[in-house]
Amino acid sequence: MRTYDLAAAGIDDPQLRASYERCRALNAAHGKTYYLATLLLPRWKRPYVHALYGFARYADEIVDDLSSTASIEEKRALLRTFGADFLRDLDRGSSSDPVCMAVVDTVQRWDIAPEHFVAFLHSMEMDLSVTSYATYDDLCEYTYGSAAVIGLQMVPILEPLDESAYAAAQDLGTAFQLANFIRDVGEDLDRGRVYLPEADMAACGVTRADLEHRVVTPAIRELLAFEIHRVRELETQSLPGIAALAPSSRPCIEAARILYCGIVDAVEAIDYQVFDQRATVPLRRRLTVAGSAYLRSKSRRPVRR
Repeated sequence: MRTYDLAAAGIDDPQLRASYERCRALNAAHGKTYYLATLLLPRWKRPYVHALYGFARYADEIVDDLSSTASIEEKRALLRTFGADFLRDLDRGSSSDPVCMAVVDTVQRWDIAPEHFVAFLHSMEMDLSVTSYATYDDLCEYTYGSAAVIGLQMVPILEPLDESAYAAAQDLGTAFQLANFIRDVGEDLDRGRVYLPEADMAACGVTRADLEHRVVTPAIRELLAFEIHRVRELETQSLPGIAALAPSSRPCIEAARILYCGIVDAVEAIDYQVFDQRATVPLRRRLTVAGSAYLRSKSRRPVRR
């Protein structure tokens, strides 16, 4: 990690710095949009966001590493051991794990609720046994732990001005997750999973077998359009909550909102051909959004907490 980010955050211990740097590297390698948005935060906040991403990525790799030869039961055992060790470290207030050391430090500094990590680990374990969801409400059990709690973990670092920021963070995190589900239908099938609710599929006349044929029919196009509408509703609901964050945090979250929710615009732009193409926000759009947000972030001079 850039030394000045760590220095600005008051992180001086060499081992702790190494842990934060490992989390930053995970963010930079695997979460390019998220990483870009994080750079719009004041320097002294960035390491903590990298730590939260590093934890999520570390756990997710146990579950979803397609190159792994481990069985489902072996992955479940690894995940449970990792989770139990982390929660013990969290309770103790210190960790020797090269990733979790920074995460525990972040939780302590920002008083982040441990139950958010319990919920996240629960959703990661669901991925090892649940391959479909009957209704949207059923899916929400998963997205609460996989996405909504990520927003809840972030809010203390973003410094909320009132409580409305928490509900908005859940809505926006869920919108990000649903956008990924829409884009990644084919990739999720490769992992044996379908995250589009079966009730929605049935309403549009789509079966799992239809999805597995990997041909976008009019019914599948209708289904994806319906799910896109849900993403946009959640995005709209989240907007007042962004204004409830500290001014220095708003450009980061606004840029993340535009770029992540923009995935569904990209799906529409490729005519819903999610099996043959990967919908991505165009580079020019990303640079424009990031540049505009950067100028706004520079105009707001935060005072370190």
